[in-house]
Amino acid sequence: MLSRGNYLRTSIEASGPTPKVMMREEFQQLADLRVEEAAILAANSKQQGAYYLAGLAVECALKACIAKKTKQNQYPPKNTSHHYDHNLDVLLNLAELRRELDDEIRRSREFANNWDTVHDWSVEKRYEVTALKGTEMVAAVNSARGVLQWLKQYW
Repeated sequence: MLSRGNYLRTSIEASGPTPKVMMREEFQQLADLRVEEAAILAANSKQQGAYYLAGLAVECALKACIAKKTKQNQYPPKNTSHHYDHNLDVLLNLAELRRELDDEIRRSREFANNWDTVHDWSVEKRYEVTALKGTEMVAAVNSARGVLQWLKQYW
């Protein structure tokens, strides 16, 4: 039987190390860096890596948007556990941008097509070795009507 002290220590150790708190500016830099890396990979026919990194750029941009909503511009906000998600739809909702997204989709068919390309991304795509279209993903993320460009107005 675990004593109270051992139970608390075991519970804390089981949850793993405390994740690093990151600032909004770090996520902005990471988003720009990841999309730049994705473009280089796509230009060199490395479609799977390009797809994954372009999606990761959107994840970072969404986290920058969420961080902006905190007074400290940090991510994750204090006392939260659901912010460690990699699902773009969950992050979009946490950033409180669903209405803005729907409005932009109604305004621009090009943006709507780009969102259609991007929104199915998941962190698990890093394990896929075929059928990922990195060049399309980079364009959907980084074109003038791309998802990253749209998110930058909110971060």
